[in-house]
Amino acid sequence: MLPIPATFKEAKFSYNKSMKEKINVVIVTGLSGAGKTKTIGILEDIGYFCVDNLPPTLISDFVELCKKTEGKINKIGIVVDIRSGEFLSLLPGIISKLRKDERFSVKVVFLEASEEILIRRFSETRRKHPIQGMGTIQEKIEEERKELYSIRANADYIIDTSNYTLKDLKEKIVSVISHVTPELMSISIITFGYKYGIPLQSDIVIDVRFIPNPFYVDKLSKKDGRDKAIKDFVLSFSETKEFLKKMEDLLVFLIPNYIKEGKSYLTIALGCTGGKHRSVAIGELLGDFLKSKYYPVTVTHRDVEK
Repeated sequence: MLPIPATFKEAKFSYNKSMKEKINVVIVTGLSGAGKTKTIGILEDIGYFCVDNLPPTLISDFVELCKKTEGKINKIGIVVDIRSGEFLSLLPGIISKLRKDERFSVKVVFLEASEEILIRRFSETRRKHPIQGMGTIQEKIEEERKELYSIRANADYIIDTSNYTLKDLKEKIVSVISHVTPELMSISIITFGYKYGIPLQSDIVIDVRFIPNPFYVDKLSKKDGRDKAIKDFVLSFSETKEFLKKMEDLLVFLIPNYIKEGKSYLTIALGCTGGKHRSVAIGELLGDFLKSKYYPVTVTHRDVEK
Protein backbone atom coordinates (compact mmCIF):
# COMPACT_ATOMS: atom_id res chain seq x y z
CA MET A 1 0.00 0.00 0.00
CA LEU A 2 1.46 3.34 -0.98
CA PRO A 3 1.82 5.91 1.83
CA ILE A 4 0.48 9.40 1.18
CA PRO A 5 3.35 11.94 1.00
CA ALA A 6 3.62 14.44 3.84
CA THR A 7 3.82 17.29 1.34
CA PHE A 8 0.47 16.23 -0.10
CA LYS A 9 -1.11 16.23 3.35
CA GLU A 10 0.21 19.73 3.91
CA ALA A 11 -1.07 20.87 0.53
CA LYS A 12 -4.49 19.39 1.26
CA PHE A 13 -4.62 21.07 4.65
CA SER A 14 -3.57 24.39 3.16
CA TYR A 15 -6.11 24.01 0.35
CA ASN A 16 -8.99 23.25 2.73
CA LYS A 17 -8.01 26.08 5.02
CA SER A 18 -7.96 28.60 2.18
CA MET A 19 -11.33 27.35 0.94
CA LYS A 20 -12.87 28.15 4.34
CA GLU A 21 -11.36 31.60 4.41
CA LYS A 22 -12.05 32.77 0.89
CA ILE A 23 -14.38 32.28 -2.04
CA ASN A 24 -12.39 31.12 -5.08
CA VAL A 25 -13.59 32.97 -8.16
CA VAL A 26 -12.41 31.91 -11.61
CA ILE A 27 -13.47 34.23 -14.42
CA VAL A 28 -13.22 32.57 -17.82
CA THR A 29 -13.13 34.84 -20.84
CA GLY A 30 -11.56 35.03 -24.28
CA LEU A 31 -12.32 34.52 -27.94
CA SER A 32 -15.43 32.79 -29.19
CA GLY A 33 -14.57 29.25 -30.20
CA ALA A 34 -11.47 29.08 -28.00
CA GLY A 35 -12.96 26.59 -25.51
CA LYS A 36 -14.86 28.56 -22.87
CA THR A 37 -17.80 26.13 -22.85
CA LYS A 38 -15.49 23.15 -22.36
CA THR A 39 -13.61 25.03 -19.65
CA ILE A 40 -16.75 25.76 -17.66
CA GLY A 41 -17.60 22.06 -17.92
CA ILE A 42 -14.16 21.20 -16.52
CA LEU A 43 -14.70 23.59 -13.61
CA GLU A 44 -18.07 22.00 -12.88
CA ASP A 45 -16.41 18.56 -12.89
CA ILE A 46 -14.04 19.62 -10.12
CA GLY A 47 -16.69 21.18 -7.91
CA TYR A 48 -17.12 24.75 -9.10
CA PHE A 49 -20.54 26.41 -9.12
CA CYS A 50 -20.63 27.85 -12.63
CA VAL A 51 -22.58 30.47 -14.54
CA ASP A 52 -22.22 31.07 -18.27
CA ASN A 53 -22.64 34.51 -19.86
CA LEU A 54 -23.19 36.42 -16.63
CA PRO A 55 -23.40 40.18 -17.30
CA PRO A 56 -20.41 41.92 -15.68
CA THR A 57 -22.73 44.24 -13.74
CA LEU A 58 -24.13 41.22 -11.85
CA ILE A 59 -20.81 39.61 -10.88
CA SER A 60 -20.39 41.48 -7.58
CA ASP A 61 -23.95 40.72 -6.47
CA PHE A 62 -23.57 37.08 -7.49
CA VAL A 63 -20.37 36.46 -5.51
CA GLU A 64 -21.90 38.22 -2.50
CA LEU A 65 -24.85 35.80 -2.63
CA CYS A 66 -22.44 32.86 -2.78
CA LYS A 67 -20.56 34.25 0.21
CA LYS A 68 -23.78 34.16 2.23
CA THR A 69 -24.02 30.37 1.83
CA GLU A 70 -21.37 30.11 4.58
CA GLY A 71 -19.05 27.77 2.71
CA LYS A 72 -21.65 25.72 0.82
CA ILE A 73 -20.58 27.54 -2.35
CA ASN A 74 -16.89 28.40 -2.09
CA LYS A 75 -15.72 27.82 -5.66
CA ILE A 76 -17.27 29.88 -8.45
CA GLY A 77 -16.70 29.77 -12.21
CA ILE A 78 -18.03 32.62 -14.34
CA VAL A 79 -17.89 32.98 -18.13
CA VAL A 80 -17.91 36.55 -19.41
CA ASP A 81 -17.30 37.32 -23.06
CA ILE A 82 -18.29 39.36 -26.11
CA ARG A 83 -21.93 38.41 -25.63
CA SER A 84 -22.10 40.97 -22.81
CA GLY A 85 -22.09 43.73 -25.44
CA GLU A 86 -21.53 47.25 -24.15
CA PHE A 87 -21.31 45.98 -20.55
CA LEU A 88 -18.06 44.14 -21.34
CA SER A 89 -16.06 47.35 -20.94
CA LEU A 90 -16.97 47.33 -17.23
CA LEU A 91 -15.30 43.96 -16.59
CA PRO A 92 -11.71 45.17 -15.87
CA GLY A 93 -12.98 47.55 -13.20
CA ILE A 94 -15.16 44.87 -11.60
CA ILE A 95 -12.25 42.41 -11.54
CA SER A 96 -10.00 45.04 -9.97
CA LYS A 97 -12.56 45.69 -7.24
CA LEU A 98 -12.95 41.97 -6.49
CA ARG A 99 -9.18 41.50 -6.26
CA LYS A 100 -9.00 44.18 -3.58
CA ASP A 101 -11.61 42.36 -1.48
CA GLU A 102 -9.80 39.97 0.87
CA ARG A 103 -12.84 37.70 1.04
CA PHE A 104 -12.24 36.53 -2.53
CA SER A 105 -9.41 34.86 -4.41
CA VAL A 106 -9.80 35.87 -8.07
CA LYS A 107 -8.18 34.34 -11.13
CA VAL A 108 -8.87 35.40 -14.71
CA VAL A 109 -8.31 32.82 -17.44
CA PHE A 110 -8.21 34.13 -21.00
CA LEU A 111 -8.63 31.60 -23.82
CA GLU A 112 -7.56 32.22 -27.38
CA ALA A 113 -6.63 30.32 -30.53
CA SER A 114 -5.27 31.01 -34.00
CA GLU A 115 -7.57 32.47 -36.63
CA GLU A 116 -7.29 29.31 -38.71
CA ILE A 117 -8.35 27.10 -35.82
CA LEU A 118 -11.23 29.38 -34.81
CA ILE A 119 -12.57 29.45 -38.36
CA ARG A 120 -12.38 25.67 -38.54
CA ARG A 121 -14.18 25.26 -35.23
CA PHE A 122 -17.01 27.56 -36.30
CA SER A 123 -17.28 25.61 -39.53
CA GLU A 124 -17.35 22.24 -37.79
CA THR A 125 -19.98 23.26 -35.23
CA ARG A 126 -21.97 25.35 -37.73
CA ARG A 127 -22.40 28.05 -35.12
CA LYS A 128 -22.61 31.75 -35.88
CA HIS A 129 -20.11 34.17 -34.42
CA PRO A 130 -21.76 36.14 -31.58
CA ILE A 131 -20.82 39.47 -33.17
CA GLN A 132 -23.84 40.33 -35.27
CA GLY A 133 -24.02 42.21 -38.54
CA MET A 134 -22.25 42.09 -41.87
CA GLY A 135 -18.68 40.96 -42.35
CA THR A 136 -16.63 37.82 -42.81
CA ILE A 137 -15.80 35.45 -39.98
CA GLN A 138 -12.19 36.66 -40.16
CA GLU A 139 -13.30 40.26 -39.68
CA LYS A 140 -15.45 39.33 -36.70
CA ILE A 141 -12.62 37.41 -35.05
CA GLU A 142 -10.32 40.39 -35.46
CA GLU A 143 -12.98 42.76 -34.08
CA GLU A 144 -13.45 40.50 -31.08
CA ARG A 145 -9.68 40.43 -30.41
CA LYS A 146 -9.67 44.24 -30.31
CA GLU A 147 -12.71 44.37 -28.01
CA LEU A 148 -11.08 41.96 -25.56
CA TYR A 149 -7.60 43.51 -25.63
CA SER A 150 -7.84 45.30 -22.26
CA ILE A 151 -9.30 42.20 -20.59
CA ARG A 152 -6.53 40.02 -22.02
CA ALA A 153 -3.95 42.44 -20.65
CA ASN A 154 -5.32 41.93 -17.12
CA ALA A 155 -5.64 38.14 -17.27
CA ASP A 156 -3.72 35.94 -14.85
CA TYR A 157 -3.43 33.16 -17.40
CA ILE A 158 -3.53 33.30 -21.20
CA ILE A 159 -4.07 29.89 -22.77
CA ASP A 160 -3.75 29.25 -26.49
CA THR A 161 -5.98 26.23 -27.14
CA SER A 162 -5.13 25.90 -30.85
CA ASN A 163 -3.48 22.50 -30.47
CA TYR A 164 -5.19 21.32 -27.29
CA THR A 165 -7.20 18.14 -26.92
CA LEU A 166 -9.90 18.13 -24.25
CA LYS A 167 -7.50 16.22 -22.00
CA ASP A 168 -4.79 18.85 -22.55
CA LEU A 169 -7.23 21.65 -21.76
CA LYS A 170 -8.37 19.96 -18.57
CA GLU A 171 -4.82 19.44 -17.36
CA LYS A 172 -3.96 23.07 -18.09
CA ILE A 173 -7.06 24.53 -16.43
CA VAL A 174 -6.58 22.42 -13.33
CA SER A 175 -2.88 23.29 -13.14
CA VAL A 176 -3.59 27.02 -13.00
CA ILE A 177 -6.32 26.86 -10.34
CA SER A 178 -5.31 23.98 -8.10
CA HIS A 179 -2.39 21.67 -7.42
CA VAL A 180 -4.35 19.07 -5.44
CA THR A 181 -4.80 16.21 -7.90
CA PRO A 182 -7.36 14.03 -6.05
CA GLU A 183 -9.87 16.87 -6.24
CA LEU A 184 -10.12 16.09 -9.97
CA MET A 185 -12.04 12.88 -9.52
CA SER A 186 -15.36 12.25 -7.85
CA ILE A 187 -15.60 8.64 -6.67
CA SER A 188 -18.88 6.86 -6.05
CA ILE A 189 -19.17 3.46 -4.39
CA ILE A 190 -22.48 1.69 -4.97
CA THR A 191 -23.39 -1.55 -3.25
CA PHE A 192 -26.07 -3.76 -4.79
CA GLY A 193 -27.70 -7.16 -4.84
CA TYR A 194 -27.24 -9.31 -7.94
CA LYS A 195 -30.85 -10.42 -7.67
CA TYR A 196 -31.84 -6.80 -8.47
CA GLY A 197 -29.37 -6.26 -11.32
CA ILE A 198 -26.01 -4.54 -11.78
CA PRO A 199 -26.05 -0.68 -11.61
CA LEU A 200 -25.94 0.65 -15.17
CA GLN A 201 -23.52 3.48 -14.33
CA SER A 202 -20.80 1.10 -13.05
CA ASP A 203 -17.21 1.56 -14.22
CA ILE A 204 -15.82 -1.24 -12.07
CA VAL A 205 -17.96 -4.17 -10.87
CA ILE A 206 -16.69 -6.42 -8.07
CA ASP A 207 -18.48 -9.60 -6.94
CA VAL A 208 -17.97 -10.22 -3.19
CA ARG A 209 -20.14 -13.32 -2.98
CA PHE A 210 -17.00 -15.38 -2.25
CA ILE A 211 -17.17 -14.10 1.35
CA PRO A 212 -19.22 -16.31 3.72
CA ASN A 213 -22.75 -14.92 4.04
CA PRO A 214 -23.86 -13.55 7.45
CA PHE A 215 -27.46 -13.97 6.31
CA TYR A 216 -27.25 -17.58 7.48
CA VAL A 217 -26.22 -16.58 11.00
CA ASP A 218 -29.40 -16.11 13.04
CA LYS A 219 -28.19 -13.21 15.18
CA LEU A 220 -26.85 -11.36 12.12
CA SER A 221 -29.41 -11.97 9.38
CA LYS A 222 -31.62 -8.98 10.26
CA LYS A 223 -28.71 -6.55 10.51
CA ASP A 224 -26.99 -4.95 7.51
CA GLY A 225 -23.39 -4.24 6.51
CA ARG A 226 -23.32 -0.86 8.21
CA ASP A 227 -23.57 -2.61 11.57
CA LYS A 228 -20.28 -3.28 13.38
CA ALA A 229 -21.27 -6.90 14.02
CA ILE A 230 -21.58 -7.55 10.27
CA LYS A 231 -18.28 -5.81 9.54
CA ASP A 232 -16.56 -7.86 12.24
CA PHE A 233 -18.03 -11.07 10.82
CA VAL A 234 -16.94 -10.22 7.27
CA LEU A 235 -13.44 -9.24 8.43
CA SER A 236 -13.04 -12.42 10.48
CA PHE A 237 -12.11 -14.35 7.32
CA SER A 238 -8.57 -14.33 5.96
CA GLU A 239 -9.82 -14.18 2.37
CA THR A 240 -11.66 -10.94 3.15
CA LYS A 241 -8.54 -9.32 4.57
CA GLU A 242 -6.46 -10.43 1.60
CA PHE A 243 -9.13 -9.21 -0.83
CA LEU A 244 -9.28 -5.77 0.82
CA LYS A 245 -5.52 -5.36 0.66
CA LYS A 246 -5.45 -6.29 -3.02
CA MET A 247 -8.41 -4.01 -3.74
CA GLU A 248 -6.80 -1.08 -1.93
CA ASP A 249 -3.55 -1.58 -3.82
CA LEU A 250 -5.46 -1.76 -7.10
CA LEU A 251 -7.31 1.51 -6.44
CA VAL A 252 -4.13 3.28 -5.34
CA PHE A 253 -2.69 2.30 -8.72
CA LEU A 254 -5.79 2.92 -10.86
CA ILE A 255 -7.13 6.24 -9.59
CA PRO A 256 -4.06 8.43 -10.33
CA ASN A 257 -3.86 6.88 -13.80
CA TYR A 258 -7.57 7.51 -14.44
CA ILE A 259 -7.05 11.13 -13.38
CA LYS A 260 -4.02 11.38 -15.67
CA GLU A 261 -6.19 10.30 -18.60
CA GLY A 262 -8.79 12.98 -17.79
CA LYS A 263 -11.46 10.86 -16.08
CA SER A 264 -13.61 12.95 -13.70
CA TYR A 265 -15.95 10.33 -12.28
CA LEU A 266 -15.41 6.76 -11.13
CA THR A 267 -18.21 4.46 -10.03
CA ILE A 268 -17.24 1.28 -8.21
CA ALA A 269 -20.07 -1.25 -7.81
CA LEU A 270 -19.81 -3.97 -5.17
CA GLY A 271 -22.32 -6.79 -5.34
CA CYS A 272 -23.48 -9.66 -3.19
CA THR A 273 -26.64 -11.76 -3.38
CA GLY A 274 -29.15 -9.36 -1.81
CA GLY A 275 -27.10 -6.19 -1.42
CA LYS A 276 -27.59 -6.04 2.33
CA HIS A 277 -24.65 -7.63 4.13
CA ARG A 278 -21.31 -8.40 2.45
CA SER A 279 -21.28 -5.75 -0.29
CA VAL A 280 -22.45 -3.07 2.17
CA ALA A 281 -19.73 -3.91 4.69
CA ILE A 282 -17.03 -3.95 2.01
CA GLY A 283 -18.37 -0.70 0.54
CA GLU A 284 -18.13 1.02 3.92
CA LEU A 285 -14.58 -0.24 4.46
CA LEU A 286 -13.36 0.79 1.00
CA GLY A 287 -15.05 4.17 1.36
CA ASP A 288 -13.19 4.78 4.63
CA PHE A 289 -9.92 3.78 2.97
CA LEU A 290 -10.35 6.18 0.03
CA LYS A 291 -11.38 9.02 2.34
CA SER A 292 -8.16 8.42 4.30
CA LYS A 293 -6.34 9.10 1.02
CA TYR A 294 -8.20 12.43 0.70
CA TYR A 295 -10.36 11.41 -2.25
CA PRO A 296 -13.93 12.81 -2.36
CA VAL A 297 -16.08 9.68 -1.98
CA THR A 298 -19.79 8.98 -1.70
CA VAL A 299 -21.07 5.56 -0.62
CA THR A 300 -24.59 4.52 -1.62
CA HIS A 301 -26.28 1.27 -0.59
CA ARG A 302 -28.84 0.80 -3.32
CA ASP A 303 -30.59 -2.33 -2.13
CA VAL A 304 -29.96 -2.36 1.62
CA GLU A 305 -33.61 -1.64 2.48
CA LYS A 306 -35.13 -4.19 0.08
